[in-house]
Amino acid sequence: MQLNPFHLKKKQPTDGQLLQDFRQSGDLDVLGDLYARYMDLVYGLCLKHFKNREDAKDAVIQIFEKLVDEIPKHDIKSFKSWLYVVSKNYCLMELRKAKTGQLRSLADEQELANFMEKAEEWHPIDDEPNKRNEEALKACIEKLKQQQKDCIELFYFENKSYREISAALELEEQKVKSYIQNGKRMLKICLESKQ
Repeated sequence: MQLNPFHLKKKQPTDGQLLQDFRQSGDLDVLGDLYARYMDLVYGLCLKHFKNREDAKDAVIQIFEKLVDEIPKHDIKSFKSWLYVVSKNYCLMELRKAKTGQLRSLADEQELANFMEKAEEWHPIDDEPNKRNEEALKACIEKLKQQQKDCIELFYFENKSYREISAALELEEQKVKSYIQNGKRMLKICLESKQ
């Protein structure tokens, strides 16, 4: 079978490249592509705050519209981390506007758990990689205890959920969460010592 060179997978642009393209062109499709990478995380964060699917979905749209105005005003080093702060601030402002006691019933906890599973607080390991950070991160990961290392690698580099890691490593989900949390803490200390 002959390979058609046009069917080869094109390398995805980085967040930084998409951000730069949007700044230069103002093309909402470019911003849409960038935002789509983190829409599930933004939705999960909004769901956590509003505890209501409809309000969370509305917030995802409102936050996208907010980005159009906010991006040109800021020097953004890591889009993902910056987006997290913008999204969290948006949710908190909206909640302040709402009168207490008017928030509707709790969202389906399972849906919230599925979204939040990969949307833990952002951490240096979540930042957009650059060569120096990546080398420091690899060196720090090597220093972790084996089970922490395995869990971190599966979670961050293979994008596995707690449940999938639990099955792959034959560990309880709670243990997986614990190894990831402790591993992240150790990585943060290690990375800060290298700065």
